[in-house]
Amino acid sequence: MIAIIDYDAGNIKSVEKALHFLGKEAVITRDKDVLLQADHVILPGVGNFGDAMEKINLYGLKPVIEEIVSKGTPFLGICLGLQLLFEESEECPGVKGLELLKGKVVKIPETEELKVPQIGWNSLKYPNKGRLYEGIPEDSYVYFVHSYYLQAKEPHIVVATTDYGVKVHASVEKDNIFACQFHPEKSSDVGLAILNNFVSI
Repeated sequence: MIAIIDYDAGNIKSVEKALHFLGKEAVITRDKDVLLQADHVILPGVGNFGDAMEKINLYGLKPVIEEIVSKGTPFLGICLGLQLLFEESEECPGVKGLELLKGKVVKIPETEELKVPQIGWNSLKYPNKGRLYEGIPEDSYVYFVHSYYLQAKEPHIVVATTDYGVKVHASVEKDNIFACQFHPEKSSDVGLAILNNFVSI
């Protein structure tokens, strides 16, 4: 069973729908016992970094997430869910993230050519190809919606990048932690293949 963490963030239902399309059993929950018993856990999200951390702390989910990760359960962060895995974000100075990975989230610089937020399809490069991308060729297109992007401190955990005026660390993998800045659940066949790779781990 795949557990999707419910902390009142946007976009949770579309992740559930994509998993059901793949024929997988998925449940949206913030119940500690259900989360700890799950075979795979997903932290999706669209919204504000500070609001999200406030909800995660309000619902007592931070220690639960730490326990899930420490017991080796495959864990996937999506969009805001990727950003929350790191230490901090320029979106909300002074607010600590989950601090499971090292790095910070910074604002995409606005230029005349590039609109912020980035909304749309962009292609991936693989500096260190990860398990999520098995069978998915480099330069495949995925769907992004974000105003902030990751700068990971450990280059070896960055498994996919994209360019949007800056080099965006688009996906990371470290041990049993996986994350994507883009939305696999909205990225057509490529995204479904990524989700299928995750639930096969």
